[in-house]
Amino acid sequence: MRISGIIALCMMLSQANAVYAHKEESAENYMRELIMHLNATGERYIKANVTTQVWLRYTQVNPGSTIDYHTMPDTWDVGLRRVRAQAYGKLTDRVFFYIQTGVNNLAYNTPRKQGVFLHDVLSEYEIKKEKLSIGAGLSGWGGPSRFSSPAAASILTLDAPLYQQITSDVTDQFLRKLSVYAKGKLGKWDYRVALAKPMAVSQNTVQSTEIAPNARFASGPSHMQYHGYLMYQFKEKEANLLPYTIGTYLGKKRVFNIGAGFVFQKNAMWYKPDSYSDTLYNHLSLFAVDMFYDHPIHPGKGTALSVYSALHINDYGKNYIRNIGVMNPSTGINDKGSFNGAGNAFPMIGTGVTFYTQAGWLFRKRLLKELGTLQPYLAMQYSDFQALNQPMWLYTTGINWLIHEHKVKISLDYQNRPVYQYNPSGNLTAEERKSMVVMQLQIAI
Repeated sequence: MRISGIIALCMMLSQANAVYAHKEESAENYMRELIMHLNATGERYIKANVTTQVWLRYTQVNPGSTIDYHTMPDTWDVGLRRVRAQAYGKLTDRVFFYIQTGVNNLAYNTPRKQGVFLHDVLSEYEIKKEKLSIGAGLSGWGGPSRFSSPAAASILTLDAPLYQQITSDVTDQFLRKLSVYAKGKLGKWDYRVALAKPMAVSQNTVQSTEIAPNARFASGPSHMQYHGYLMYQFKEKEANLLPYTIGTYLGKKRVFNIGAGFVFQKNAMWYKPDSYSDTLYNHLSLFAVDMFYDHPIHPGKGTALSVYSALHINDYGKNYIRNIGVMNPSTGINDKGSFNGAGNAFPMIGTGVTFYTQAGWLFRKRLLKELGTLQPYLAMQYSDFQALNQPMWLYTTGINWLIHEHKVKISLDYQNRPVYQYNPSGNLTAEERKSMVVMQLQIAI
């Protein structure tokens, strides 16, 4: 379904919502959600959402980075970080569907008229109310931790901890996998398990399919990939209708969860120590534990605290490491380049141990009167990767201007990253640091 069709559906649903709304509701309430009820009780319905995130950005690029073959130390750009349109609903008491389409990372240096692609297409059947649902399709029901599948519109920081999207665009489609899954709640326990068929490495645009001395995702027929995540909810229960987890509730819920998860795939990685050696295979073995706390501090004033922390122990194989530059502003690199590669890339994912934490404070309601309130935040990723001789530290800090909660939000973010180079001993060390400043405008309907 093209994005124009989804937007047209949203408009029709908005009109339908006004028809079905109770007379005593105000016009403001009509805008709460785009929904069309399919029966008198409202238990059968179709909903739609649209989210856009626009970035205005200044980047100190990595050494040797080029833009159309011209070397530049920094650059300004504007881009569409995310555009999403989604429709979902219950067609019967037990049958649920979800479709999401959109565009990621449309910038000045990407192909024009970039195609809209499918993010999610899934069908689900509820076997036991709340306790067990089974579904299949292209979905985000996977990953070892909470933000392996983040809800884009409610992210606390400028962007989600992307290292948790463990195989993004190598054996999946922007974290979504072709899979069969089961999920549900058993008391205070919330669980999900999935069996995924990895997408062909030969069709990826992230890594070479050639065997190298250090581990890469293996080309050729793949084994199935197993996912599991179990979470205990100490306070209020979170909804698990969709695979995407909320970044912050802005003080509307009292949430405290502790979770643990894993991902395993037999012989997912390969490497060849030298030209005389046989090809060696390595299992993909990932494990994580995390904690999420999002709680009002003074309900009357509307203040709230949000904290998330995670520990990942990842085995991708010998010295596996991946540099990622989100919506990379550079188009190439010359012979003076660093290990990081071009633009804003840095070592984000790899074999080793990663600790991540973020925290945000929500100021009182109407701090800025009719212009909403503010939410400053900070975040840090510490990764002790096998391939690096020094740990990787990334930190970011910023502030959200919540004009109309997550629906209309402006964020200002500062990120500081390390740049790695080979020293005379042949070791990878952080020789300098670079920064990036982003202003984001988000509209979520």
